Amino acid sequence: MNRYAGDTLSWAVSDGVVELELHRAPANEIGSAMLADLERFAEALPALERDAAALILHSRLDAGFSAGADLRELYHRMIDLGPAERQAQLRTFLERIHAVMNAIDATSLTTIAATRGVVFGGGFELALVCDLIIADKMTRFCFPELRLGLIPGFGGIPRLKRDLGNAVVRDLLLTGRSVNASRAHAIGLVSQLTAEGRSLDAARATARQILKFDRGTSAAAKEFVKPVPRAELAREIELFCELFSRPAVEAGLKRFVESEDAMPYLP
Repeated sequence: MNRYAGDTLSWAVSDGVVELELHRAPANEIGSAMLADLERFAEALPALERDAAALILHSRLDAGFSAGADLRELYHRMIDLGPAERQAQLRTFLERIHAVMNAIDATSLTTIAATRGVVFGGGFELALVCDLIIADKMTRFCFPELRLGLIPGFGGIPRLKRDLGNAVVRDLLLTGRSVNASRAHAIGLVSQLTAEGRSLDAARATARQILKFDRGTSAAAKEFVKPVPRAELAREIELFCELFSRPAVEAGLKRFVESEDAMPYLP
Protein backbone atom coordinates (compact mmCIF):
# COMPACT_ATOMS: atom_id res chain seq x y z
CA MET A 1 0.00 0.00 0.00
CA ASN A 2 2.02 2.98 -1.28
CA ARG A 3 -0.66 5.54 -0.48
CA TYR A 4 -3.16 5.86 2.35
CA ALA A 5 -5.45 8.65 3.57
CA GLY A 6 -6.99 8.06 6.98
CA ASP A 7 -8.87 10.15 9.51
CA THR A 8 -5.77 10.81 11.63
CA LEU A 9 -2.81 10.38 9.28
CA SER A 10 -1.84 9.84 5.67
CA TRP A 11 1.18 8.48 3.86
CA ALA A 12 2.54 8.33 0.34
CA VAL A 13 5.74 7.24 -1.41
CA SER A 14 7.51 9.52 -3.87
CA ASP A 15 11.02 9.20 -5.33
CA GLY A 16 12.14 6.68 -2.73
CA VAL A 17 10.83 8.58 0.31
CA VAL A 18 7.78 7.77 2.44
CA GLU A 19 6.09 10.78 4.03
CA LEU A 20 3.81 10.03 6.97
CA GLU A 21 1.71 13.08 7.82
CA LEU A 22 -0.22 13.41 11.10
CA HIS A 23 -3.44 15.43 10.92
CA ARG A 24 -5.72 14.55 13.81
CA ALA A 25 -7.11 17.80 15.28
CA PRO A 26 -6.58 19.53 17.59
CA ALA A 27 -2.99 18.42 18.31
CA ASN A 28 -2.41 14.89 16.97
CA GLU A 29 -3.36 13.19 20.23
CA ILE A 30 -2.71 9.46 20.05
CA GLY A 31 -5.91 7.58 20.86
CA SER A 32 -7.73 4.59 19.45
CA ALA A 33 -8.28 6.15 16.00
CA MET A 34 -4.67 7.16 15.47
CA LEU A 35 -3.45 3.85 16.88
CA ALA A 36 -5.55 1.99 14.31
CA ASP A 37 -4.08 4.12 11.52
CA LEU A 38 -0.56 3.60 12.87
CA GLU A 39 -1.18 -0.14 12.89
CA ARG A 40 -2.16 0.05 9.22
CA PHE A 41 1.11 1.84 8.58
CA ALA A 42 3.10 -0.80 10.47
CA GLU A 43 1.41 -3.51 8.39
CA ALA A 44 2.35 -1.64 5.21
CA LEU A 45 6.00 -1.14 6.22
CA PRO A 46 7.39 -4.33 4.60
CA ALA A 47 5.98 -3.26 1.23
CA LEU A 48 7.12 0.33 1.72
CA GLU A 49 10.64 -0.88 2.50
CA ARG A 50 10.82 -2.40 -0.98
CA ASP A 51 9.98 0.92 -2.63
CA ALA A 52 11.76 3.46 -0.44
CA ALA A 53 14.93 4.17 1.53
CA ALA A 54 13.78 6.91 3.90
CA LEU A 55 10.73 7.81 5.98
CA ILE A 56 9.72 11.30 7.16
CA LEU A 57 7.17 11.79 9.96
CA HIS A 58 5.65 15.26 10.23
CA SER A 59 2.47 17.13 11.14
CA ARG A 60 0.03 19.15 9.09
CA LEU A 61 -1.40 20.93 12.16
CA ASP A 62 -0.46 24.37 13.49
CA ALA A 63 -0.33 23.04 17.08
CA GLY A 64 2.78 21.07 16.28
CA PHE A 65 3.98 17.50 15.97
CA SER A 66 1.89 15.81 18.68
CA ALA A 67 0.60 16.58 22.18
CA GLY A 68 0.83 12.90 23.14
CA ALA A 69 -1.70 10.35 24.32
CA ASP A 70 -5.41 11.18 24.11
CA LEU A 71 -5.89 11.42 27.86
CA ARG A 72 -9.53 12.44 27.61
CA GLU A 73 -10.38 9.31 25.66
CA LEU A 74 -8.32 7.20 28.04
CA TYR A 75 -10.11 8.63 31.07
CA HIS A 76 -13.61 8.19 29.66
CA ARG A 77 -12.87 4.64 28.50
CA MET A 78 -11.45 3.56 31.84
CA ILE A 79 -13.49 5.42 34.45
CA ASP A 80 -16.45 3.02 34.61
CA LEU A 81 -14.44 -0.20 34.42
CA GLY A 82 -13.55 -2.42 37.32
CA PRO A 83 -9.87 -2.72 38.31
CA ALA A 84 -9.24 -6.00 36.48
CA GLU A 85 -10.92 -4.94 33.24
CA ARG A 86 -9.23 -1.53 33.38
CA GLN A 87 -5.81 -3.16 33.69
CA ALA A 88 -6.54 -5.61 30.87
CA GLN A 89 -7.67 -2.88 28.46
CA LEU A 90 -4.76 -0.62 29.38
CA ARG A 91 -2.24 -3.40 28.86
CA THR A 92 -3.74 -4.27 25.48
CA PHE A 93 -3.55 -0.64 24.36
CA LEU A 94 0.06 -0.32 25.50
CA GLU A 95 1.11 -3.57 23.85
CA ARG A 96 -0.48 -2.41 20.59
CA ILE A 97 1.23 1.00 20.63
CA HIS A 98 4.55 -0.58 21.59
CA ALA A 99 4.26 -2.98 18.65
CA VAL A 100 3.80 -0.03 16.27
CA MET A 101 6.63 1.97 17.83
CA ASN A 102 8.97 -1.03 17.68
CA ALA A 103 8.11 -1.63 14.03
CA ILE A 104 9.02 1.95 13.09
CA ASP A 105 12.11 1.85 15.33
CA ALA A 106 13.40 -1.34 13.70
CA THR A 107 12.48 -0.63 10.07
CA SER A 108 15.33 -0.77 7.56
CA LEU A 109 14.26 2.68 6.32
CA THR A 110 16.22 5.65 7.64
CA THR A 111 13.59 7.55 9.62
CA ILE A 112 13.34 11.29 10.23
CA ALA A 113 10.96 13.17 12.52
CA ALA A 114 10.40 16.74 11.26
CA THR A 115 9.09 18.52 14.34
CA ARG A 116 7.65 21.89 15.29
CA GLY A 117 5.48 23.20 18.08
CA VAL A 118 4.54 20.72 20.80
CA VAL A 119 6.33 17.36 20.95
CA PHE A 120 4.95 16.15 24.26
CA GLY A 121 4.43 12.83 25.99
CA GLY A 122 3.48 10.13 23.51
CA GLY A 123 4.28 12.51 20.64
CA PHE A 124 7.82 12.85 22.01
CA GLU A 125 7.98 9.06 22.22
CA LEU A 126 6.91 8.78 18.58
CA ALA A 127 9.69 11.18 17.56
CA LEU A 128 12.20 9.14 19.58
CA VAL A 129 11.61 6.01 17.48
CA CYS A 130 13.08 7.90 14.52
CA ASP A 131 16.76 7.80 13.62
CA LEU A 132 16.97 11.59 13.26
CA ILE A 133 14.96 14.45 14.75
CA ILE A 134 15.01 17.70 12.79
CA ALA A 135 13.35 20.54 14.70
CA ASP A 136 12.44 24.10 13.90
CA LYS A 137 13.36 26.68 16.51
CA MET A 138 9.82 26.84 17.94
CA THR A 139 9.74 23.14 18.88
CA ARG A 140 9.43 22.14 22.53
CA PHE A 141 9.94 18.64 23.95
CA CYS A 142 8.40 17.49 27.22
CA PHE A 143 7.41 14.47 29.32
CA PRO A 144 4.54 15.88 31.45
CA GLU A 145 3.34 12.48 32.69
CA LEU A 146 4.75 12.87 36.21
CA ARG A 147 2.12 15.55 36.86
CA LEU A 148 -0.50 12.82 36.48
CA GLY A 149 1.34 10.34 38.67
CA LEU A 150 2.58 8.38 35.65
CA ILE A 151 5.69 7.73 33.62
CA PRO A 152 5.89 7.81 29.81
CA GLY A 153 4.24 4.62 28.58
CA PHE A 154 4.96 4.44 24.85
CA GLY A 155 8.66 3.57 25.16
CA GLY A 156 10.12 6.99 25.91
CA ILE A 157 12.39 6.17 28.84
CA PRO A 158 14.34 3.27 27.29
CA ARG A 159 14.69 5.07 23.96
CA LEU A 160 15.79 8.37 25.45
CA LYS A 161 18.30 6.53 27.66
CA ARG A 162 19.55 4.65 24.61
CA ASP A 163 20.14 7.88 22.75
CA LEU A 164 21.26 10.35 25.42
CA GLY A 165 21.94 8.67 28.77
CA ASN A 166 20.46 8.84 32.24
CA ALA A 167 21.24 12.46 33.10
CA VAL A 168 18.95 13.83 30.38
CA VAL A 169 16.31 11.19 31.15
CA ARG A 170 16.23 12.17 34.82
CA ASP A 171 15.99 15.87 34.01
CA LEU A 172 13.09 15.51 31.58
CA LEU A 173 11.27 12.79 33.49
CA LEU A 174 11.56 14.02 37.06
CA THR A 175 11.08 17.76 36.52
CA GLY A 176 8.38 17.67 33.84
CA ARG A 177 10.01 20.72 32.27
CA SER A 178 9.91 21.33 28.56
CA VAL A 179 13.10 21.70 26.55
CA ASN A 180 13.31 24.13 23.65
CA ALA A 181 14.79 23.21 20.30
CA SER A 182 18.09 24.99 20.90
CA ARG A 183 18.69 23.11 24.14
CA ALA A 184 17.59 19.84 22.53
CA HIS A 185 20.12 20.42 19.75
CA ALA A 186 22.88 21.23 22.24
CA ILE A 187 22.39 17.97 24.18
CA GLY A 188 22.23 15.85 21.03
CA LEU A 189 18.51 15.06 20.99
CA VAL A 190 18.01 17.04 17.78
CA SER A 191 20.35 16.43 14.85
CA GLN A 192 19.45 19.58 12.89
CA LEU A 193 17.96 22.89 14.02
CA THR A 194 16.09 25.00 11.47
CA ALA A 195 14.30 28.31 11.17
CA GLU A 196 10.64 28.39 12.07
CA GLY A 197 8.54 26.34 9.67
CA ARG A 198 11.52 24.85 7.82
CA SER A 199 11.99 21.45 9.50
CA LEU A 200 10.11 19.55 6.79
CA ASP A 201 12.20 21.20 4.07
CA ALA A 202 15.36 20.15 5.90
CA ALA A 203 14.02 16.63 6.39
CA ARG A 204 13.32 16.30 2.68
CA ALA A 205 16.84 17.52 1.85
CA THR A 206 18.27 15.00 4.31
CA ALA A 207 16.19 12.21 2.76
CA ARG A 208 17.62 13.08 -0.67
CA GLN A 209 21.10 12.75 0.81
CA ILE A 210 20.20 9.35 2.29
CA LEU A 211 19.09 8.11 -1.14
CA LYS A 212 22.66 8.44 -2.43
CA PHE A 213 23.90 5.53 -0.30
CA ASP A 214 23.55 1.76 -0.55
CA ARG A 215 20.40 0.73 1.31
CA GLY A 216 21.86 -2.50 2.67
CA THR A 217 24.81 -0.67 4.19
CA SER A 218 22.56 1.96 5.75
CA ALA A 219 20.30 -0.71 7.22
CA ALA A 220 23.25 -2.63 8.67
CA ALA A 221 24.71 0.53 10.21
CA LYS A 222 21.35 1.42 11.74
CA GLU A 223 20.89 -2.04 13.25
CA PHE A 224 24.36 -1.80 14.80
CA VAL A 225 24.02 1.65 16.38
CA LYS A 226 20.30 1.60 17.27
CA PRO A 227 19.21 -1.68 18.90
CA VAL A 228 15.60 -1.79 20.11
CA PRO A 229 15.70 -2.03 23.96
CA ARG A 230 12.97 -4.68 24.13
CA ALA A 231 13.52 -5.89 27.70
CA GLU A 232 13.34 -2.35 29.10
CA LEU A 233 10.30 -1.58 26.96
CA ALA A 234 8.48 -4.60 28.42
CA ARG A 235 9.37 -3.44 31.93
CA GLU A 236 8.02 0.02 31.14
CA ILE A 237 4.61 -1.47 30.33
CA GLU A 238 4.58 -3.30 33.67
CA LEU A 239 5.50 -0.18 35.62
CA PHE A 240 2.99 2.01 33.78
CA CYS A 241 0.16 -0.45 34.51
CA GLU A 242 1.20 -0.62 38.15
CA LEU A 243 1.18 3.17 38.51
CA PHE A 244 -2.10 3.56 36.63
CA SER A 245 -3.94 1.58 39.31
CA ARG A 246 -3.22 4.21 41.96
CA PRO A 247 -6.00 6.63 43.04
CA ALA A 248 -3.71 9.64 42.45
CA VAL A 249 -3.63 8.85 38.73
CA GLU A 250 -7.41 8.80 38.41
CA ALA A 251 -7.55 12.11 40.29
CA GLY A 252 -4.89 13.62 38.02
CA LEU A 253 -6.67 12.49 34.87
CA LYS A 254 -9.96 13.85 36.20
CA ARG A 255 -8.37 17.27 36.78
CA PHE A 256 -6.91 17.20 33.28
CA VAL A 257 -10.21 16.27 31.64
CA GLU A 258 -12.16 18.91 33.57
CA SER A 259 -9.64 21.66 32.88
CA GLU A 260 -11.03 24.59 30.91
CA ASP A 261 -7.62 25.63 29.63
CA ALA A 262 -7.38 25.62 25.85
CA MET A 263 -4.25 23.44 25.93
CA PRO A 264 -3.95 22.01 29.46
CA TYR A 265 -1.05 19.76 28.43
CA LEU A 266 1.25 22.76 28.09
CA PRO A 267 3.75 23.37 30.91
